[in-house]
Amino acid sequence: MKTILGCGVLVWVLLVPVLSAAEAPQQIAGIRLGAPVEQYRDLLRMDSALPVRHMEYLSEITMQPSAEGYQSGYIFVGNCEKPGRITKIKLKYERDDKAFFDELVQRFKQKFGEPDQYRGDAFRAFIAWKWSFKDKDNNKISLILQHNSADVEEYTQGNAVKLSATSFIEQEASCYERKNPEPKRSRVDKGEKKPLSQLDYQRFVPE
Repeated sequence: MKTILGCGVLVWVLLVPVLSAAEAPQQIAGIRLGAPVEQYRDLLRMDSALPVRHMEYLSEITMQPSAEGYQSGYIFVGNCEKPGRITKIKLKYERDDKAFFDELVQRFKQKFGEPDQYRGDAFRAFIAWKWSFKDKDNNKISLILQHNSADVEEYTQGNAVKLSATSFIEQEASCYERKNPEPKRSRVDKGEKKPLSQLDYQRFVPE
């Protein structure tokens, strides 16, 4: 009996990583990570595509305001390794109340388990929970659900979700770096840092 039970536990343990990989989220609002963006051109404003500042290996495309329950959204696609491949989906929900966010958190937990990381601030004016996964091909997937009260201007107010294929983004970044190597700059080029006692702090304080 112990042998049978032990074998059953072993089989279950061996199956857990496979099940976890299969359950990694791949799509939301009908849009799938890794798919060619042309597949969704009817859902997007293709003429809005712009390279992301300081992340030129990606372009950001605005979604059409047609998905029920969502106020707005952006799709990020690769520009180098696989041009047009969807690497990230960022959506803002129509409902911006905390009660809706709390319900979403519970449903996310039911489906994906407890989050891996808290990404919000200490005062909970900006709340963000992050789940991390690996899919069946060992690609890293990141899922972030966030709520921002009206007091935090740095972030989009209301409730939003971000689904990212981190591995795809890293591939695009590596490709861009290979094709656009930056010349190495010496410390002299950057300028030596002055001691704090020699800084003119008046230049750094608003007037």
